[in-house]
Amino acid sequence: MDDAQRTADFTAYVLARQQALARLAYLLTGDRHSAEDLLQNALAKVYRHWVRVQASGQRDAYVRRILVNESSSRWRSVLRRRETPGSHLLEVMEPPTAQGLDPAAAMDLWRQVQGLPTQQRAAIVLRYYEDLTEAQTAEVLGCSVGTVKSHTSRAITALRTRMSEVIA
Repeated sequence: MDDAQRTADFTAYVLARQQALARLAYLLTGDRHSAEDLLQNALAKVYRHWVRVQASGQRDAYVRRILVNESSSRWRSVLRRRETPGSHLLEVMEPPTAQGLDPAAAMDLWRQVQGLPTQQRAAIVLRYYEDLTEAQTAEVLGCSVGTVKSHTSRAITALRTRMSEVIA
């Protein structure tokens, strides 16, 4: 595959999936600017390996994995820098809404999700906001299904406790 074709295929993929990828980046970081930065870095990595990514037939899974890994690396980093990116890929980025909740309760829930430890938040985001199965989530996080269940269970327990305190 020549460079022009690789670039055209990659661009078409990004244009088709940009909203979903931007949403996932935002859900992982909880901050618009950090999400833009995360997505930009992840897509740069994906582009470098685009021929292999395309051949795998698992483009979305590959990109999700890079986003989660990059997000985890950022949290581990002692020196976190904040830049305002020049690109505005994420023009509309609002917290997700939970079905059956009024907007105020949905915002409270989202704030609590943002306060979870990184791996628990990633498990919740992938399972309930991205609607992945436990097996798919385990693949993205690079862990066992049991670990996904554990992270998810602990996160839900923490959210229940925190939300009961908010409501009380």
